[in-house]
Order: sequence, then structure tokens, then C-alpha cells
Amino acid sequence: MIQNHQSLAPLARRSFLRGAGVLAALPFLESLSPTVLRAGSRVPVGPPVRFGIYTVTGGTVSESWVPQETGRLGKLPSILRSLEPHKEDVLILSNLSQSGGSDGRINAHEHCAYLHLTGSDKVGKEDGKPIAGQSVDERAAEIVGSQSLISSIRMGSAGGETSFFFDQQGRSLPVERNPRMAFERMFKGRQLVAPNWQRRLALSGAPAPASGERSYETQVVDLVLEDARRLQKKVGAADRSKLDEYLESVSSIEKRVRRVQERIALEALDLKDPGPSHPHVPANLPPDAHAETRMVRAVGENPAIHAEYLRVMTDLMVLAFQTDTTRVCSLGLGSDGALFPGVVTVGYEHHAHTLEHHGNAGRIEDADPVAREGCRQIHAWYSQFFAEAVAKMKAIDEGGSSLLDNTVMLYTSYMADGGHGRTNYPALLAGRAGGKLTTGRHLAFQKDTPVANLYVELLDLLGDTRGEFGNSRTSTKAAYEGRLPGLV
Repeated sequence: MIQNHQSLAPLARRSFLRGAGVLAALPFLESLSPTVLRAGSRVPVGPPVRFGIYTVTGGTVSESWVPQETGRLGKLPSILRSLEPHKEDVLILSNLSQSGGSDGRINAHEHCAYLHLTGSDKVGKEDGKPIAGQSVDERAAEIVGSQSLISSIRMGSAGGETSFFFDQQGRSLPVERNPRMAFERMFKGRQLVAPNWQRRLALSGAPAPASGERSYETQVVDLVLEDARRLQKKVGAADRSKLDEYLESVSSIEKRVRRVQERIALEALDLKDPGPSHPHVPANLPPDAHAETRMVRAVGENPAIHAEYLRVMTDLMVLAFQTDTTRVCSLGLGSDGALFPGVVTVGYEHHAHTLEHHGNAGRIEDADPVAREGCRQIHAWYSQFFAEAVAKMKAIDEGGSSLLDNTVMLYTSYMADGGHGRTNYPALLAGRAGGKLTTGRHLAFQKDTPVANLYVELLDLLGDTRGEFGNSRTSTKAAYEGRLPGLV
């Protein structure tokens, strides 16, 4: 800075230029952070618990989603019928609602969307940008994200209507809509391999495996630290304080880079002695950018292509969990503006949004029964793709347990019903979270229990100890001291 020119004058030109190089290097190093690990994490030694979100548009048709009886599951309602072979692996939850308000600057769809995964007391917009609390996937990434290559993956939202995902500051987060781009982000430069969790467990007491020759990134970090420490001894007090902050940042990046090197070494061992499952590239992954663009654009118009898109995105989530690329993955699927000819076989209307509004009313008896049946058919159609994901995860062996056993996956929607309802959201959990969940049941809670209570329980399964999320304790409908009893 100009005002510190005198303090820099005694420095040799070479030292100053090397110092400038330090400053120039930081943005490059920061760019590593989306795909590297957080500092201080441990090498995983057993099948970890994964957390998935599978959320679709349009709410649901409650009488065709919620079982009539609580307790052990009998025959599943029609929307969930495709999950019948897996009903011992699911937990259906009812009477969960959102009570958060709006600042009046957002429409009804945005109101539902911003509340969806945040459970905020209030949502809105500021300078045209969505404002909400942190979403549950991002809180989950804070807990377990440091243990995998990518802390959290968000995919889907082909319709692109609105935002579900928010960071700690309440800022809307981007979603990868293109399946090939998502695949390349996860696996470019890597081979597909399933971790050998049993071998990792056997090695858990041993030092981390050596990563071989020091990487280019490690060498850059070492040079940056060397130059910064040299400068630290020569600059004035004001600059030294700023440089201390800078050194702390670079030291954090150093730990991340070294942790990535450990992960690379582990994957090299897995390649020599892999786990029992065999990951593969999704069969319907678009072969090139042109095919990918054509697929994404046609999602809202062609149910066959829409189905292909849902399958490939679901397969990518399963693959990300199977290869331990991430422990947190969210899919925002469907489109309120999509057309469903052939899926909807009643009446003449195939447009999802139109059916949603005509098929929902304050009272079920006031809704158009034909439109309501159309909505039911659409959501039964969505459910079959979730059921396919459950079946695939159940078939993946992780050495004595399945991927599904070691996962908790939330199947839900950003609205309770297609009329922008926020009462009695569809909520289903699949998987046993490493044996922590007792599945095969329907649990009905008191009316209007906050959805945020569920998020507290999900975070607890991942190791969170805060016991609070969103409006779990501050909602006007607060219940069960912010928790959900009986899940385990």
C-alpha cells in the first residue's frame, strides 16, 4: 500500500517481488477449496454415514402419500407404491409443517422454496437476491464435509424455478444442472473405485499412507509460506498484522492440500485392493456437451427425456456416495412448468403447474378431482425414480453392510401441496444411517410440528451436537423441545 512505502524501502527488490508473488498466489490457492478437504480432518476408517436429499417440485397429494395407520408399515399408499419392495428400509413422517413468514417481496413459490431446507423464521429478498437461513445440506457439510473430496454436491433443478440451497450467510447457492459437468467435476483425473473400508479400518491405527512425490500444489504452498515468513520479519507493524492473517489463511490451505495428498494415496491403495462393489459411469450420461444441452432443454417438454434426466442425476448421486466423493448430496428435481403427456392419463391437461392449482384447495373436497388425480399420477411417477435409487444403494456392498444401510436420504418436496401449501409436508427417510434409524414405520407427530425439528434429527445422525436448526425452537408452532421423538 502507498502509505507503507517507507517501511518497504529497505527491502531488496528481489524480496519485494517474491512478496508480490506471495500475494498473487493466494487467489489461485483459494480456487482449490471447492474440491479439497478442510483442515484437521481424519482419514475415514469405516463406512461413513451419507446424507442425501431428493426433493421434487409440486408438493404431493396427501391422501395418496400418508399411510392411514401409524406404526409398522402395511401396504404403502399409491404415490409410494413403487417403494413397496423396500418398505422395511423407509420411515414415513407426517404432520410436519413450515411456519416461517415472508418479507412480502417474494411470490408464493419463492416463499415455499426459501423455507424448504432452511426452516427459517422469515425469508425474503434483498436487492433482488434471495435471503434465508442456512440450508440443512450446508450445515451437514460443515459436520462431515471435511472427510471427503467434495464437501457437498448440489445437482438437478432442471426447471430452474427457484432456490433451495443457502450458505451460512443465507446466500443462495448454485446448482449443477448439467449431468456431464457434474460427473467431470467429481471424477476428472480420478478413476472410479469403491473404498475398501475393511482395509482402512485395519490400517486405522497406522500413520497416514505416504503420498509419494510432493505435488505441484504442495510445492507452491511451501514457496508461498517461505516468502511470507521472510517478509514477516522485514515489514512494519501494520503490515505484519495483515501478513499474519494471510499466513493463517495459507497455513489452512497447506493443511487442505496435504489432506488431499493423503486421500490420493488412499485411493491408490483402493485401486490395488478395492472394495467389493464396482462403480461405473452412468449408462445414460450424455456423451458430449451438445447432447447434454439437448437433454436439459427437453426435460420440461418430453417425459421420456425427463425420465432419462432423473435417472442419470440419481445415478450420479449414488456414484458420489459409493466412491466416497462426498458425504452430502442434494438433488432438486422436477419442474413446476413441465408437461406430462402419457404420465397423466386423465382429463386433457398435462401441464404440472395448472394441475397443481386446480387439484388443490383449502379443502380436498373443493379441489378438481380430475386435476388432483393428475397430480397424484405425477408424484407416483417421481417416486419410481427414488425407488430405483433405493434399490441401487441397497445392492451396493460395502463389506458386510450396504450403501443404503450407511445412508439417510430424505425424499420430500419444497411445497406441501401444489397450491403452495406449507402444512403436512411429504417426508420420507430411506436408509438406516449406519444402524441409527429404526425403519419400516410411519410416525405421525402433532399437527404443524416444524420441519426444522426433522433437520435437527438428521444433523444429529451426522454428529452435530448443537440440537437446534432453523426455527426448531423459535417457531410459533414449536413442539417436542425442537426434536422429533421416536426416530431411532
